[in-house]
Amino acid sequence: MTLVRFVSADGEHVQEVEAAPGDILLDVAQAAGQPLEGTCEGQMACSTCHVIVDPADFPKLPRASEDEEDMLDLAAATTRTSRLSCQIVLTAAMETLTVRIPAESRNMQGL
Repeated sequence: MTLVRFVSADGEHVQEVEAAPGDILLDVAQAAGQPLEGTCEGQMACSTCHVIVDPADFPKLPRASEDEEDMLDLAAATTRTSRLSCQIVLTAAMETLTVRIPAESRNMQGL
């Protein structure tokens, strides 16, 4: 199991949930009531599931694909450790994963 920590945009609230290997971070976030839309349902056609991965946890993730990086270029308030949560598959090797929910999102689908 992986302990996933969701940090609110203002940093004031932290929610911890357990997730199983193979779970997709977007699904875990939505099940936990986090404000991630995932408008395109994981098809990498929007950026409404953008999260900011804690710098200490970022190396645990595989490198983003070129398509994901292109979509992140269109996302609001990205950082060096930004990822699309629909592209993060939890693994047994990840004991913990901390992500911050951005203060804003931009839906690029249909533009």
